[in-house]
Amino acid sequence: MAQRFILNGTSYHGKGAIKEIATEAISRGFKKAFVCSDPDLIKFGVTKKVLDVLDENGLAYEVYSDIKPNPTVENVKTGVQAFKDAGTDYLIAIGGGSSMDTAKAIGIIINNPEFSDVISLEGVAPTKKPAVPIIAVPTTAGTAAEVTINYVITDTSKNRKMVCVDPHDIPVVAVVDPDMMSSMPKGLTAATGMDALTHAIEGYITAGAWELSDMFHLKAIEIISKSLRGAVENTPEGREGMALGQYIAGMGFSNVGLGIVHSMAHPLGALYDTPHGVANAIILPTVMEYNAPATGEKYRDIAKAMGVKGTDDMTQEEYRKAAVDAVRKLSQDVGIPANLKDIVKEEDIPFLAQSAYDDACRPGNPRETSVEEITELYKSLI
Repeated sequence: MAQRFILNGTSYHGKGAIKEIATEAISRGFKKAFVCSDPDLIKFGVTKKVLDVLDENGLAYEVYSDIKPNPTVENVKTGVQAFKDAGTDYLIAIGGGSSMDTAKAIGIIINNPEFSDVISLEGVAPTKKPAVPIIAVPTTAGTAAEVTINYVITDTSKNRKMVCVDPHDIPVVAVVDPDMMSSMPKGLTAATGMDALTHAIEGYITAGAWELSDMFHLKAIEIISKSLRGAVENTPEGREGMALGQYIAGMGFSNVGLGIVHSMAHPLGALYDTPHGVANAIILPTVMEYNAPATGEKYRDIAKAMGVKGTDDMTQEEYRKAAVDAVRKLSQDVGIPANLKDIVKEEDIPFLAQSAYDDACRPGNPRETSVEEITELYKSLI
């Protein structure tokens, strides 16, 4: 069977990389940018770092900030109209997954207007044309939306997140500058970092994993495990490591899929507006235990990549426990809650379990599951 692998055409990494946004915009002949960024990033001057680059180079732009942390169908529709009204010809997405996911959906609909209801983009939509060109500038080290073919939009009418997978949505340029991440507060740094670790671990054990994706995921686990604690303390080394580690994880999972950690996290974001990284971090160790019987020797590799010593001499039971314990310890060290007790209402569990089972990430899980088993996993976490 042929294996497909899709990555950005161009990416920049390192301090000061945002200056290359002007280089790319000018060399590609772009005229006016539609800048998608959330209100907090504008308020705290993070977006301005990129706007200053545009201003210094005489590049025109329009800023769009009607973006929620879990972006909605309405955010996208409003953005599509704003893009048209502004006379823009490319997008610059500045932020975490919310800004980049919104930009992806806008870009797809502008060039594929038959999908203007947004809902029709769920799953693997048969779009015909690439999105309007997107330059993606992450301000969090977690989602890796700048290098993935995925985006997630919330359908508030049904309290559910729509996972959209489309090779046409990948940004043409990714600009991964750790300076853009330095103002992230500790809690957000921890949550997005654990999201990145979840991407790497789920991508490594997913049903679609193969040698090329394994290479990315193991390296991402190693870098994230070494860097996240430092990033939470805002050390330059920690920030730089997380900027790279989360991107490498994205290179892998975008091409092979994820599993039920994400399936279970998505409805928490839709129903309770739970930050995606927090949901993933809480759920990950429990689902790792559940999935262990279907992972062969992969937990030995995960434990080793996370810095656990003596894995070669461990039994299967020992190295599987060591991998889960290492994840739990990292999560605890960066301040992630231990369970969903303060988030999930027991009466909502049937809805959550069915939503998780129906989620686009569920088929990638290495272990076959059911609504009943997902129900028990939720119950074990409250």
